[in-house]
Amino acid sequence: MTTVTRFGAFLPKDTDGNVAQLHGIGVWRFGDTWYAYGENKVNGNLFQGVACYTTKDFDAWENHGIVLDVQEDGSALGADRIGERPKVLHCPKTGKYVMLIHAETPGYGYAHIGVAVADDPLGPFAFRTTITWRGYLSRDIGVFQDSDGAAYVMSEDRDHGTHIYRLSDDYLTIVEDVACERATDYEYGLESPTIVKKDGLYYWFGSKLTGWSTNDNMFSTATDLHGPWSEWRLFAPAGSQTFDSQVDIVVPLGDDPYDSDEFLFIGDRWMKDDLGDSPIVQLPIVIGDGKASIAWDESYEGSTHR
Repeated sequence: MTTVTRFGAFLPKDTDGNVAQLHGIGVWRFGDTWYAYGENKVNGNLFQGVACYTTKDFDAWENHGIVLDVQEDGSALGADRIGERPKVLHCPKTGKYVMLIHAETPGYGYAHIGVAVADDPLGPFAFRTTITWRGYLSRDIGVFQDSDGAAYVMSEDRDHGTHIYRLSDDYLTIVEDVACERATDYEYGLESPTIVKKDGLYYWFGSKLTGWSTNDNMFSTATDLHGPWSEWRLFAPAGSQTFDSQVDIVVPLGDDPYDSDEFLFIGDRWMKDDLGDSPIVQLPIVIGDGKASIAWDESYEGSTHR
């Protein structure tokens, strides 16, 4: 079990004292170490590579630099493009580490999933290609690896909803559109998707579409990824706008990610005019019996929730 002692809203710093570029964070444990991949936003919103950090406690972050570099001009991840929400999975079939990332143009008209591969979780990752399913839009993404080794990418598609796609055995392409959901009484699906599993039940979290502004994020549950999925419900107090954050990921802290009693919510508090210094919101989240909830304690280190 990983013990996390720092909660609240704060600007994460690496062990060199610099702001850790953990925006749009993707987190996975390889061995006894947590690896975190984030959008490098030091110089604004255009793609500046994917940063990697390691931690044991979600407080001290060791900087390992850029592990997916800016690609050549004309590439889907060139210097004039946008790369968001990098997520990394370890593929049991190939032994490779596969990064999936939302690859985009500044006008948000490209909407593909970028794929990069490495032999080590610290990279370097080699950019391979971009993928979509039947040409559907693919904006915000998340990933989930089930206990049987099957991997999934969740992807927001403005026209149809938010999809759960099953990846091929090598994790390099999409082979099935498992589910596509819109939020309850809402025109669209939910962005910034993330899924965890507890006691055989899947919990799917996401954020409504309000640009850089925050909103009351929601979750849904199902016993099968294909559904049926429950109505979408709040997991933070109504009107708190998820304590002024947007969910990035929910992390199982137990040694068995499918049988964990403790979970960590990590969200972004975007500062659109200073993206590189956007803080994170880090809170314990209670999950079980089909319910999920986060609460704010004024003793938490960092700023108040507003």
